[in-house]
Amino acid sequence: MNRSQRLATLLILPWALAVAPRAVRGEGEEAPGPALSTPLVSLRFLFRAGSQDDPSGKEGLAALTAAMVAEGGTKEWTYEQLLAKFYPMAASLSGACRKEFTVFSGEVHRDNLGAYEKLVTAMLTAPRFAPEDFDRLKNEALDYVSKTLRGGNDEELGKWALQLALYKNHPYGHVDQGTVAGLKAITLDDVKAFHRTHYACRGQIFAVAGRVDEFFLKQVGDDLPLIHRGEDAPIPPKLPAPAIPKGLDITIIEKPTDSTAISLGFPIAVNRSDDDFYALAVANSYLGEHRTFNGKLMQDLRGKRGLNYGDYSYIEDFIQDGQSSFQVPNDFRRQQYFSIWLRPVPHDKALFALRGALWEFDRLRKDGMSAADFEATRSFLRNYSKLWVQTQSRRLGYQMEGALYARAEKPSGDLVTELENHMAKMSVEQVNQAVRKHLDAPGFRIAIVTRDAAALRDALLSGKPTPIAYDTQGTPELILTEDREIAAFPLKDVSVRIVPVGEMFEK
Repeated sequence: MNRSQRLATLLILPWALAVAPRAVRGEGEEAPGPALSTPLVSLRFLFRAGSQDDPSGKEGLAALTAAMVAEGGTKEWTYEQLLAKFYPMAASLSGACRKEFTVFSGEVHRDNLGAYEKLVTAMLTAPRFAPEDFDRLKNEALDYVSKTLRGGNDEELGKWALQLALYKNHPYGHVDQGTVAGLKAITLDDVKAFHRTHYACRGQIFAVAGRVDEFFLKQVGDDLPLIHRGEDAPIPPKLPAPAIPKGLDITIIEKPTDSTAISLGFPIAVNRSDDDFYALAVANSYLGEHRTFNGKLMQDLRGKRGLNYGDYSYIEDFIQDGQSSFQVPNDFRRQQYFSIWLRPVPHDKALFALRGALWEFDRLRKDGMSAADFEATRSFLRNYSKLWVQTQSRRLGYQMEGALYARAEKPSGDLVTELENHMAKMSVEQVNQAVRKHLDAPGFRIAIVTRDAAALRDALLSGKPTPIAYDTQGTPELILTEDREIAAFPLKDVSVRIVPVGEMFEK
C-alpha cells in the first residue's frame, strides 16, 4: 500500500489550524472514520458566518449570501450550467446558514472528484452574483418567512416563535432566513460585501472523508486562495446571557388552524463542551428522545392517552435532517436551550397536553431517574446513538463539531464517541445531579399556535383545571388517577400575549 492509500479518512487543511488544530493529522496517520470500502468522497466546508452576523435591519443577509453561493452559479457558469455539470456526476453542493456557521456539503464518486472539486471551489470563491439570481433567491426567502412559516408549517412557526422569545434583543433573536423587513432592505451589494468579509478570510474549515491523496488536498488549497491566504475571520459577536423566564411567559400566535402546536423551553448554560451535557443527554432521552417511544412524554401523552403525534424534548437546538429522525450535523452554538415540543394537539385538549408536559418535566426534576430507568435508557442510547453517524457525511460533520467544541484542557471527540465514553462511567446520581443543576429553572417561555386565542388566554389565566375527555371507554383507573393530577397541575405566574400570525417575523 503506497502512502496516498494510507492517508486519513478525515483531513482538515492546515489553514484551519486556528479553528480545529486537533483534527489535522500527521503524515500517514489515520483518523477515525468510516470504512474506506466506499467509493464515495464526502466534503464539508464550514464558514464562520451565521445569522448572528446579520447587521441590524438586514436580518437574512448571511442566509441570502449562502443561497447565492449554493444556488447562484459562478463567474464562469450560470447555475443552470452548474446543474448540468453536476448531473452526470450524481453530485451537488448544498448550503445551510445557521446561527454561528454556514455549512456547504457534498458527496461524489472519487472518479469524479477532480472535476467536482473545481466546480465547488469556484462556487465558494467566485460566485456569479447575478441580479436575476439575487431577485429569485431573495423572493424565495421572503416567501419562506412570510408564507411557509406563517401559513404552511405550524411546527416550525411554533419553534421559531419560542426562539424569538428566548433570545429577544440577542444575536440569535431572529429566524436564520431573516425577517420580512430585513430581507426587503438587503441589496446585491450587501451580499457581495458580506461574502468578501466572511468568506474570503482565514479560519474557515474544510474536511473530507474518503480515499483522497495529497495531490487532491494540495489542489483544494490552490483553488481556495482567498480563504487560506486572506485576512483573519471577523470575531464572532459577543452573546449576552439570555434572560431566564420566571413563571410561564406565554405567546399565543393566532391563526386559523386545525390543531394546536406547543413549544416551551428555557435557556441553559450547557453545551457539548461540558461534561454535564452528556449526563443531560441521558436524562433527555428518558424524557423525550426525538421520534422514539423511549421517552416518557411520548409514552404517556401519545402512547397511553393518544393525545397527538409527537411529544419530544431537547437539550440543544434541534434541526431535523430531512425526513430522518436525526439532527443535522454542524449546528454549532455557543449558547443552548432546553425545549419540549407537543404537536399536533386537538384544540380541546391543548391545555391538558401542556399541563401533561409540565407534569412529566416536574417529576423528572424533583424525583430524578430511578436506577432501573437509568440503566434501560443508557442501554438504549448507547445503541441508538450509533445511528447518528450511519453515513460518511454525517460522521464527518460530527467529527468537525468535535473539534469546534473541544476544550484545551480536556479535548473533545465527536458527539457519539464522547457520549459513549461518558456513559461507560456514568451513574444515575450524576444524571440526577445534572438535572437538578441545569433544569431547575424558575419558569418557561411558551409559544402556542392556535385559533381562538382569547379563549385560550382566559383559560390559562383562570388557573382552573382542564380535564381530558376520552372518545372511548375503558381507560385504566391508574391513567384516570394521573389525569386528575395533570388536569389540576398548577400554572403559576402566567403572563400571556396574543400575536396575529401576520405580524410574525416582520422585523
